[in-house]
Amino acid sequence: MITKQRKIVPARAMPASLPAPVGGWNARDALGEMAATDAVSLTNFYPATTDVEVRKGHTRYATGISGQVETLLTYAGGATKKMFAVASGSIYDVSSPGAVGAADVTGLTNSRWQFVNNTTVAGSYLQAVNGADKMQVYDGTTWHEDGDGAPYDITGVNSADLININVHKFRVWFIQENTLKAWYLPTGAIGGAATAFDLSGTSMLGGYLVSMFTWTIDAGYGVDDLAAFLTSQGEVIVYRGTDPATANTWALVGIWRIGAPIGGRPCIKFAGDLLIICQDGVYPMSGALQSSRTNPKIAVTDKIQFAVSTAISSYGRNFGWQLLQFPKENMLFLNVPVQEGQNQQQYVMNTINKSWCDFTDWNANCWELYNEDPYFGGDGFVGKAWDGLSDNGNNINADGLQAFNYFGTPGQLKRCTMIRPTLFTDGSPAASANVNVDFDTSDNTAPLSFTASTYGTWDVSLWDSGIWGSDLSVARQWQGATGLGYALAPRLKIASKGIRVQWVATDLVMEKGGIL
Repeated sequence: MITKQRKIVPARAMPASLPAPVGGWNARDALGEMAATDAVSLTNFYPATTDVEVRKGHTRYATGISGQVETLLTYAGGATKKMFAVASGSIYDVSSPGAVGAADVTGLTNSRWQFVNNTTVAGSYLQAVNGADKMQVYDGTTWHEDGDGAPYDITGVNSADLININVHKFRVWFIQENTLKAWYLPTGAIGGAATAFDLSGTSMLGGYLVSMFTWTIDAGYGVDDLAAFLTSQGEVIVYRGTDPATANTWALVGIWRIGAPIGGRPCIKFAGDLLIICQDGVYPMSGALQSSRTNPKIAVTDKIQFAVSTAISSYGRNFGWQLLQFPKENMLFLNVPVQEGQNQQQYVMNTINKSWCDFTDWNANCWELYNEDPYFGGDGFVGKAWDGLSDNGNNINADGLQAFNYFGTPGQLKRCTMIRPTLFTDGSPAASANVNVDFDTSDNTAPLSFTASTYGTWDVSLWDSGIWGSDLSVARQWQGATGLGYALAPRLKIASKGIRVQWVATDLVMEKGGIL
């Protein structure tokens, strides 16, 4: 009997294409259940709406400061704008770039201040407290402190005991450190007799007040501006009204509980709401009160909740937790102080598509917007973030691992042989790429070779020699890949300086094998 020999059919190469991970960093879902447009990690890559781009860099804006800059203060009075940096107990004017001059104020006990801008009929003032020194006041020209005489003096309470400050309904309010007592000044005043407002009989969980803020539930300023007091136990005590001394114009709205607040700067205004950093993540005030801690998806950090929870557990006592909204670029920064004064990261959300990423190499103790741009306090300097295409002359190092993908056949083995990232760039950055397999997140990338057209730079390139263009060019060359497994994940690393790089898509070539 003649047995017919079975013909062996070689594996057929199959193409696959993926958009860049514009869904952003996912630190919530299982590795095997992420959307194809998500990323297991996305460091120094920013998920825009149509692509993922290497973040911009930072420059040293103000230098020559002694010590760690732990507070940035901004003054806005009419057409006058100023920025001040507080470091080693001194206040420096850093309104202009370059080396700073002598400090405006010296001899302060600490450099961790809370401030407000307050405009009255007498003028515009910056008022600041830190729980250790007398209140400091800047009037647009000169710094004053409580004790310099009217109108700067405060009676009834020692302003060196005040840790937080807020302006609500034309009154300045303060929080007394380690107590459940708030204090308020007369309407339209920056000093004078302070009156106590004790919440000891209202709070049900004890602890002490951390901050007081105005919650604007109508997205504007008016009758719906509520006074909200936040305690160390996560109680939010909300009042409505104008004059706490009169029952007819001041009433308790309610008491709610959220996670315990993190850091001394846990709150910012965000659109018509407030955002609060607490043990449960970053929550909008309205959502936190409605969910009463039962629905974690209310948190704006929901998609990176495991990373946020881990960071809070590990570094929650470190100084430097802060939120900053950067409206011009549709960004929200969450500063994460891994090591005080040495190693800070920023978890960054695109406020349009709610996608997250992680920025490193901006070691920021504090943040502030000045002329609509973000600035941070570093070790002996003030940095301007999202400025230029290098980190103060150094490479920006970006690393993105896209979500693992079964490509429709979860039980079938695949061998990836080639990879082709599609990049938009105006230069030739150092790049490496490969695929990770079966949920292994270790780095196995290999250098990526490609050539992109480099356009001339204005005021740098020679007119008759440089290649001039109006847009980024496309770089998309194939390179060999080494990946054998059931689930594959493209990985791209970029090191760039002075170059724009946008990751648009990734093409793969793979061979599908047997089930076993």
